[in-house]
Amino acid sequence: MNRDNGRTSAEAATDAVLTNESPAVRDQKIDLAAAFRIFGRLGFDLGVAGHITARHAEDPELFWVNPLGRSFNRMRACDLQLVDGQGRVVHGGRPINHSAYVIHSHIHRQLPAVNAVAHAHSPHGVAWSSLGRTLEPINQNACVFFDDQVLFDDYFGPVLADDEGAKIASALAESRAKAAVLVNHGVVTVGGSVAEAAWWFIAFERAAQVALLCEAAATRPRQVAENVARDAHSVSGTPRAGVLAFQPLRNWILHEEPDLVD
Repeated sequence: MNRDNGRTSAEAATDAVLTNESPAVRDQKIDLAAAFRIFGRLGFDLGVAGHITARHAEDPELFWVNPLGRSFNRMRACDLQLVDGQGRVVHGGRPINHSAYVIHSHIHRQLPAVNAVAHAHSPHGVAWSSLGRTLEPINQNACVFFDDQVLFDDYFGPVLADDEGAKIASALAESRAKAAVLVNHGVVTVGGSVAEAAWWFIAFERAAQVALLCEAAATRPRQVAENVARDAHSVSGTPRAGVLAFQPLRNWILHEEPDLVD
């Protein structure tokens, strides 16, 4: 590895990227900070659990993530940590959740089209994961995930081992799904942008909430016919639909809490 004045060439390249932060990178960081604020407002935060990452807009080997212990409700663009594929913080200087590296680094590595990953211990997503099932197409909102989710049934406690992250990434890669139900753990969603991944997580949480209400009813809910569910997915389950659906929440949080862009 080449060194110049005691610094590696990789470190010098990272500094160059940060010094010349482009509008694309700036917008990406604002979207990520906004997503954290929204998750916080929706009650998706739980202690130090939960993380959203975004592949650096100009350097695909790096990704942005939240620092350990920073409240979702107070996240700012300047708080985000830049991490490399080995879990090293190359900009920011604050520790990160180890599970964030273990899960997200493998997903970013195995799925090059995925630019953002969301995982949090949200109430209904966690509750649904304990049932050991994917969502059924019982309404239009659930159809967003029709044939677009995978069940990951290997729970060994908090995801700390590197091979566990690799298995989760492989399950998503093989299924080409945008959501993974981690049994007894929670939900992971992915997308081509922060807006997309964040919206899929919110949409899954809402769909799981309705599904749990139906589970408590005396009669089994009617499922949408497969052809209808597939048509509904083609309208509301596309990447463009996910980005569009996130915009009202993004506009709202930027208006309410403009300090997140700092």
